[in-house]
Amino acid sequence: MNIALIGYGKMGKAIEDIALKRGHTITCKISSSNLQEFNPRVLQWADVAIEFSTPESAFNNISQCIIAGLPVISGTTGWLNRKEEIDQLCQNHNGAFLYASNFSIGVNIFFEINKILAHIMDKYEVYDVSILESHHAAKLDKPSGTAITLAKDIIESIDRKKVWTITEPASSNSRDIFIESLRTGEVPGTHIVKYRSDIDDIEIKHEAHSRMGFAKGAIIAAEWLKDKKGVFSMKDVLEL
Repeated sequence: MNIALIGYGKMGKAIEDIALKRGHTITCKISSSNLQEFNPRVLQWADVAIEFSTPESAFNNISQCIIAGLPVISGTTGWLNRKEEIDQLCQNHNGAFLYASNFSIGVNIFFEINKILAHIMDKYEVYDVSILESHHAAKLDKPSGTAITLAKDIIESIDRKKVWTITEPASSNSRDIFIESLRTGEVPGTHIVKYRSDIDDIEIKHEAHSRMGFAKGAIIAAEWLKDKKGVFSMKDVLEL
């Protein structure tokens, strides 16, 4: 499979390493240093694009791929206020687009466990819930897209929770889910969902050991998306 890499930071390089080991070819590597090369003529040699860039450039990057007729997966966070526009663009051009806040297979299993636990905890109002996420110091967005996905899934299952917030609520058992974000060192990514009561705590945790889990999941998603049409998620890829 021929892959166009849109975004060639640490994540892009990890994806390249996994792709080559799986027998794929990288047709182009687009970064801030060679944006002038990002055009339909370059994209025509690829079977699929993998986009991990910045919140400011993701919308334009994804749009260009869809308009060029190239299936694209994106793991860039911080731009989702415009995702409906991308979904509509994909539909208008009969294209293929797959977005995930996190491509790690383990994290996507963690998402499903989070939903199951939230469904159970809806019945037990003595427990308040919060989320802690920790990433490397260079990560631009706070909170992480993964933490936001966890919070939204909890809100869908627990009636007493309505919104997520980055401001710690004044009291427990409020309508808000507090997301605490830490940025330090080279932490690839840790997410903890904690239910707390006066009697005890219940928590689930996912801790990434490196970027390779994210990179491998992105490649698996790209392999799956090739030759498909529509808007998809990792749930479709993993059949969860």
